[in-house]
Amino acid sequence: MSSPATGHQDRRLFAIGLVLTTYVFFAICDTCAKWMAVSGMPPAQVAFGRYALQFAFMAGLLLPRFGLASFRTGRPVLQILRGFGLLGMTAFNFFAVLYLPLTVTSSIMFGMPLLITALSVPFLGEQVGWRRWLAIVIGFLGILIIVQPWGADFHWAVFLSLGSIVSAGFYFILTRKLTATETTNSLQLYAGLVGTLCLLPFALANWTWPEGPVAWLIFLGVGAAAMTGHQISIIAHRYAPASVLAPFAYSQIIWMTLSSWLIFSQPPTVWLFVGGPIVIGSGLYIWLRERELAKASVSPTSSVEAEQRTDVAPAKV
Repeated sequence: MSSPATGHQDRRLFAIGLVLTTYVFFAICDTCAKWMAVSGMPPAQVAFGRYALQFAFMAGLLLPRFGLASFRTGRPVLQILRGFGLLGMTAFNFFAVLYLPLTVTSSIMFGMPLLITALSVPFLGEQVGWRRWLAIVIGFLGILIIVQPWGADFHWAVFLSLGSIVSAGFYFILTRKLTATETTNSLQLYAGLVGTLCLLPFALANWTWPEGPVAWLIFLGVGAAAMTGHQISIIAHRYAPASVLAPFAYSQIIWMTLSSWLIFSQPPTVWLFVGGPIVIGSGLYIWLRERELAKASVSPTSSVEAEQRTDVAPAKV
């Protein structure tokens, strides 16, 4: 479990595979959270369970082996701010799923890549070419088709999801910034600790015990899935820029649609089948472009030719 910070390595296709796996676990986490919320557990307690369980799992694995050195960090302020970013993303989302189908909340969350791409320029100094900007904007238009914000069924809880993606944008930007110097262990522990301490008083105010083994299993599943997903996400960000990985959040729409339909009997609207292919197609374009640039960077000659043909050099896309 020891994951010393060794800086960033450029293995973008490997990182894309990791981040695709990440969003399977995030879908499991949201499904468990919605199940607990619609069963009567207060959303603040669900969110607290997600953080407390993540922190307990990680502390149980790391402290016996590494002791308090697991908390060692050279950037405590950024660690805490990152924790607040993750807390905002989770809390807003867990309240939103109480009122909205998972297909809607996940579709709104897919606006996050556009925000992350924009933030990665001033905060991380990354350069993004016009082709990828265009693909992400097209993907965002697909999201608008799915959500139908101009329709009569528009719900105010959409703004909770918007708060979630703003928080998520800062969380992922800080994750990319911190993975260059901080250990995976400290990133996990601080993220879990900040959320646990902040949500504890709200959870205790209206505490409701899970009823039965299935409820306990799902309650524990929130923390376990979140911990696994974020662990994989942190590793992925060591191998590729945030603006490269962000568009692949689109893959989560598949798992959210299945969960919403099969578990909560909330089938997708026809607009999901119109906007969904647009969103997924934009993510696939990003993957194909990364694969092309990865091949072009193998030889110096082809790399120069690729730079002349494309909007930016491979190392900057």
